[in-house]
Amino acid sequence: MANAELKPLTALGHPAPTTIEIGGCRIIERFDVALASLATRRGREKDVAKAGKLAKLVLPGVSQSITSSVYGAFWLSSQQWMIEAPFATHEDIAAHLKSMFADAASITEQTDAWVRFDVSSRNLQPVLERLCNVDVAKAEMDFATRTVIEHIGCYLIKRGADNVTLYGPRSMAASLLHALEIIAHSVA
Repeated sequence: MANAELKPLTALGHPAPTTIEIGGCRIIERFDVALASLATRRGREKDVAKAGKLAKLVLPGVSQSITSSVYGAFWLSSQQWMIEAPFATHEDIAAHLKSMFADAASITEQTDAWVRFDVSSRNLQPVLERLCNVDVAKAEMDFATRTVIEHIGCYLIKRGADNVTLYGPRSMAASLLHALEIIAHSVA
């Protein structure tokens, strides 16, 4: 029997994450973040809130995201969130969350379903206004929403005045990066 050694690849198919700089815009592929979706089961809102408080995992409100020392979370819809954690310590994030929330929430592993790009620029607004319909300049810090970029359903999180996180489907990673690069070149 052959001994096949498997090596992890990023969503773009490389052994290391891609970083691209165009003008003042920097696009960084991240694959060091574990993801899981968490959905409250019917009638279990109080149990989920209590478990979240015990675990020091704050579940943000509508169109918000929160980052703490271990977990981050962003709102998806009513009683539904995406949970982020360092991959190095939470490779099996779903198991971590299931141990905290038990049967009060439905938890689904999402790590390999999404590609994450952190986009930063001193002049971020022109880049994003060409990509999507979110007015990031007017959005509050830690704003999170679902949007569409080049016909690709994405999540956008405002991390700072000059940086955002974009999550897109892993199967569309190259197409999403291409859209980001084209727009960054047009603004540069």
